[in-house]
Amino acid sequence: MEDLIRSIYWERASHPSTLGILLVEKGQFALTPYDVIQTVLLEIVERGEKEMDIVHFSDGRRQIGLMTIDKETIRDWLFFGKNKKIINWIYSGKILFERNDFFHHLIKELQDFPFNDRKIRIGLEFCKLISSYLDGKRLYQKKNHLDAFNHVIRALHHLARLSIIEKGMHPELTVWDQMKQIDPEIFKLYEEFIRSEEPLEKRLELLFLASEYMIRSKTELGAAHIADILKQKAYWSVQELFEHPELKIYSIDLLILLEYLLDREYIELIVDEKKGKGDVSLALYRLKKEVF
Repeated sequence: MEDLIRSIYWERASHPSTLGILLVEKGQFALTPYDVIQTVLLEIVERGEKEMDIVHFSDGRRQIGLMTIDKETIRDWLFFGKNKKIINWIYSGKILFERNDFFHHLIKELQDFPFNDRKIRIGLEFCKLISSYLDGKRLYQKKNHLDAFNHVIRALHHLARLSIIEKGMHPELTVWDQMKQIDPEIFKLYEEFIRSEEPLEKRLELLFLASEYMIRSKTELGAAHIADILKQKAYWSVQELFEHPELKIYSIDLLILLEYLLDREYIELIVDEKKGKGDVSLALYRLKKEVF
C-alpha cells in the first residue's frame, strides 16, 4: 500500500504545476458518503484542465483516490464554505509534498481569515439563513410542520455558521461542538428545539419567535457586504447587482435578501420613469444612508 501511494505522489509531484499533495486517511474522518475509499491523495495544482478530477487506484486490497483540484477552486471551497470537509482535510492531512510551502501558507491564510473574505462569507450565510427561515415559516403557516422542521434546522445551522465566522473562525463539520464554546445561547436554542418533548407545532412557534429576534440582531452584520457594494453608486438595477462579481455567489437567494432588506427598510426602491419600456418603469435599489 505504501509503495502504491509513493509511486502515485512521486509521479504527480514531478509535474511543475503541482503545488502540493496531502494524504488523508479514512481513520481520521469520513472521506466519502460510503467510505469505499480508504485513502485520499489531495493534489492542488496551479491550473487544471478541469476544476476537479478524481481517479481511483487499487492494489487488490485497498482503494486510493487521487483528487486533483486547481488552486482557485480549493480557495473557493475553503473561504466560501462550498465544501466543508475540505477544511478538516487541510488542517489534519499529512503533507507529502508542497512547493514553496504551499500548504503552510494556505493554512496561515485560513487561520488569519482575511476581513473581506469573512464579510462575504457572513453575507452568504445570512442570505441562506433568511431563505431557510422564510421557507420554514411559510410551511408552518400552511400546517406543513415536518417540512417546516427541516427548513428551521437548516436556518439554525446557517445562524450557527454565521456566529462562528463572526468570531473569525471557519465552521467545521461538527459545527455544534464549536457552538458550545462560541455561542451558548444559540446552542441552547438548537438543543432545546430538537430535544424538547413539546408537540412539534408548539416547538416551531417558540423557535420562530426566538429566531426573529436573533435574525434582527444580526441584520446589520449580515447585510454589511451588500451594503458596501450598494455604497459604490447611487442606484442599482437588480440585473447590475446579479452581475456584480462579489454578488454572483449569492445566486437566486440575492432576491430574497433584497426583499428582506426592503421590508426592514434598510434599502429602498426607486422608480426610474426615464428607463424601462412603454408604461413600465425600471425599479432601482439604493441604500438608506441613515441606516448604514
